Parts: sequence; C-alpha cells; structure tokens
Amino acid sequence: MRAAAPLVAFALAFTATAAEPDPFDFPARAAEAGDFVSVGLHQETVLAGDFDADGHDDQAMVVRNDDRRVLLVLLGEKGGGFRRAGVAELSTGALGDAELSAPKGVLVIKDLTGGTTAIESTYRYRYEKATDRMRLIGDDVSLYSRTWQHGTTTVSTNRLNGKRITTVNDLVGEPGENAELGPDKVTTSSVPTEPKLYMETAPDPEDTLGFGDAGEKQ
Repeated sequence: MRAAAPLVAFALAFTATAAEPDPFDFPARAAEAGDFVSVGLHQETVLAGDFDADGHDDQAMVVRNDDRRVLLVLLGEKGGGFRRAGVAELSTGALGDAELSAPKGVLVIKDLTGGTTAIESTYRYRYEKATDRMRLIGDDVSLYSRTWQHGTTTVSTNRLNGKRITTVNDLVGEPGENAELGPDKVTTSSVPTEPKLYMETAPDPEDTLGFGDAGEKQ
C-alpha cells in the first residue's frame, strides 16, 4: 500500500501540468488592457482608438508567442475596463511587426509574411453594433517574390458587396534583380456576402490566393 503514494503524487503533478491555462484563452472582460496579455505572451504592435464610436478608448493589439500570433480587439466600457470584441488568427511567419491604423474608425492591419516568396495582406474591420463584433469589410492580399523569381498575384475583395478583383502580373525576362513585371491581367468575380465574416472567421491570405502555406515556397 505504501507504494501507491508516489504514484498518486505523480498523477496529481501530471494533472496540474496538463491543466495549465492557455494564454490565448482571453477573458471576456478585464480591468486593464494589459490584463489580457498573460505570462508568456508579448505585444508586437498596439493601437489605441475608438472603434465603436462611444467616446471610450479602445485598443487593438497583435499578441504572440513562438507558436501562435493573433490580432486582439478590446473595447473600453463606460464603467471602466475593457471587453473582448474579436480575435483573428495571424501567420507566425511574419517578416516584421504588423502595422495597425484606424482611419475613420475602421481598423486596418497590414502584415507581411512568408519567405523569399511573401504575402502582403491588408484587412479592414468595422465595428458592428448589432453583434458587438468586428466585421471584416474588405481585404487585399498579394503574393510576390522578394528575389524576383516569379510574378505577382493580387486579390482585392469587398466583403460588403462581394466584388473581387484579381490582378496577375507575369515576370518578364530572366528571374533575378533585372526582371520586370508585365502588364496587368485583371479578372473580376464575386464571392458570397452571407454569412458575414468577422475576425474569428476571416479567411487566411493563403486560402484567398489559393496558394497554401507561403512558407513552403522559398
């Protein structure tokens, strides 16, 4: 019977380790914006603004660790504190810090990811009062070679009216720094406007481009 005590202790220790909280399991509300950033995470980029036009300071931030990277939006409340309004997954293969801005209250995130073949993306989110969420209203994504090894594809989508414009520029000349891009080849198409897309359901840039993982092509 004495031998059972170490086994029980081991089982308890294992359970405690397995039950460690996920740092990306953000609370619904917190007193300070910094309270959403758990130990082990750091803020890559932070932007203050008023996304819901209620006169209270809001915050958008890119939060990450070595394994995961997200865009988090927090809305300031009348009585103090912040509530979580949206979380969007981002690629961990960033080629620098994301850029955040908020022209006319629309949250814009610009990101550059990949390798020598890179994807430049711009996503626009607008607060939707009816759902208390950040709705995706438009996105522009471009696939290009940083070493001029292939052409460029850009897909611009208006998520409100469903209009999509795809522009392809083939490489002219031998690949390398002396190569040039050929004339625009433009096609238009439509995408569904329902169901609406929000931060949690925003498509990956790779999926929009039909490219797959940008890091696979180096």
